[in-house]
Amino acid sequence: MNITQIDEKSVKTAKNLISRVLSTTVDNPNNPESLNFFQADTYRFYFLMSFMWEFLAENEISQEYAISLVPKKFASRIKRLQVLKQAVQLGFILEKSSDVDRRRRIYAPSEVLLNDFVNYANSTTQTDQDIAS
Repeated sequence: MNITQIDEKSVKTAKNLISRVLSTTVDNPNNPESLNFFQADTYRFYFLMSFMWEFLAENEISQEYAISLVPKKFASRIKRLQVLKQAVQLGFILEKSSDVDRRRRIYAPSEVLLNDFVNYANSTTQTDQDIAS
């Protein structure tokens, strides 16, 4: 398939998507620190999307569950654990002990990350008509 085989509307839609995603991620000079951290590489971005999906689905996220969210082909177990711990250390993800088993760690996004992510989601999914209004 080449570009001449794609209808004009689909090309425009694809270009709009690319523009919105880039302008709200790597090309956004006003990107919050939390999103910059998670957009630094493929693993972190995939982790952020998976982690937020699970959180928004109201699933409890344990350490093992958190590091299993992204397929192993993207990062070693050590890297997955390091990213989780670094996000906790930076205050983007909160860590607490389980009410049932104190040894078990439970994770949730901080208020900052949750707000940054919701703003990102809203700006990324805005239509051109929304932007014009």
